[in-house]
Amino acid sequence: MTAETQNQVTTVYQVTGMTCGHCEGAVSSEISGIEGVTSVEATAATGRVTVVSQAPLDEEAVRAAVDEAGYELAGQA
Repeated sequence: MTAETQNQVTTVYQVTGMTCGHCEGAVSSEISGIEGVTSVEATAATGRVTVVSQAPLDEEAVRAAVDEAGYELAGQA
């Protein structure tokens, strides 16, 4: 799911393997490092990661960040 508001893009991704707050922090930290990302909210209970950015993100960049954190990007939710 992607939505654009006031020059910002909100995209929700599905990430598998997150089980706790540490997982949420690891995924959020890695995705926050992508250029243009302004906020990240990861929720282990649902596996959803909501990313707000200045422009649409390259899904491969998001996939690489999630992989670096030790989890798997299933795609957009």
